[in-house]
Amino acid sequence: MEYRILGDSDVKVSAIAFGAWAVGGWMWGGTERNDAVEAIKASFDLGVTSIDTAPVYGQGTSEEIVGEAIKGLPRDQVQILTKYGMRWDLAKGTLAFHTQANDGTPIDVYKYASKESIMRECEASLKRLGTDYIDLYQIHWPDVTTPISESMEAVGRLIEQGKVRAAGVCNYSVEQMKEAERTLKLVSNQVPFSMVKRDIEADLVPYCLSANRSILAYSPLERGLLAGKIKPGHQFAKGDHRATYKAFKDGNSERVWSFLAKIRPIAEQKQVSLSQLVIRWTIDRPGITVALVGARNAEQAVQNAKAIEVQLTAEETTFINEQLNEVELN
Repeated sequence: MEYRILGDSDVKVSAIAFGAWAVGGWMWGGTERNDAVEAIKASFDLGVTSIDTAPVYGQGTSEEIVGEAIKGLPRDQVQILTKYGMRWDLAKGTLAFHTQANDGTPIDVYKYASKESIMRECEASLKRLGTDYIDLYQIHWPDVTTPISESMEAVGRLIEQGKVRAAGVCNYSVEQMKEAERTLKLVSNQVPFSMVKRDIEADLVPYCLSANRSILAYSPLERGLLAGKIKPGHQFAKGDHRATYKAFKDGNSERVWSFLAKIRPIAEQKQVSLSQLVIRWTIDRPGITVALVGARNAEQAVQNAKAIEVQLTAEETTFINEQLNEVELN
């Protein structure tokens, strides 16, 4: 495994991190808890020491699963990355969306990151995770109802208390990062990034490179689309959010399938999967520090971790990029 420092902090993370959204079951059509625990343990055995989760993933389920999985592991060798600012148990802030809990109960999720709310969320996360500190604490989405300075002051207090090691943000623009930094030093921004979603390269990547801030790329496989296993027209299971996700609609899956056919020979020549090729390309991209990749069982987790072994030549990378330039999703 390769390890990288988050910003100018002392938090060292694995270049491939375990993304624990899907294991929470929420919006992914369910998951087996034991399989999820084994997936995280299998990842750790191969050097994937960083785990990204959030309270809203399964309304606490994902964090509980992470807590169960890391029991018995040396805590100082595991980096827990979790979030705050998405409440389903409190109707304050801005309504983000209507959805369903894992048991089918309708719930409303709000973007809310007041100081008091953050303090309460942190305590709840620590309890579910079974730990006394969080390595990277990130605001999940911008909250327009709370001053950014108030949210950052709260995290600064948690850092002073030893409950948080470093502060990050998710889905923040460059301007929002700059505003946050007036109150608290950030080390990272977690944003969507994939071969077919590279808009952050226009402004966020240059800013983070110049300011020494890390970028954690989520959905690098575009929620499975770039893995080359979901053929156009695939019918998703009930409760799977991808059924309405635009990357799989309006001819997009056909365009991506055609692109994957062009780069598949590179993967075959290297005797690796398309997923592994895509993950390697992602962490080699300028400005990208970490690729967050999910897995719902140990086999998937092992394959993801082994992507670190893939090596791309300059010529291969150029070829892939040339083919990508011809792909435009609706």
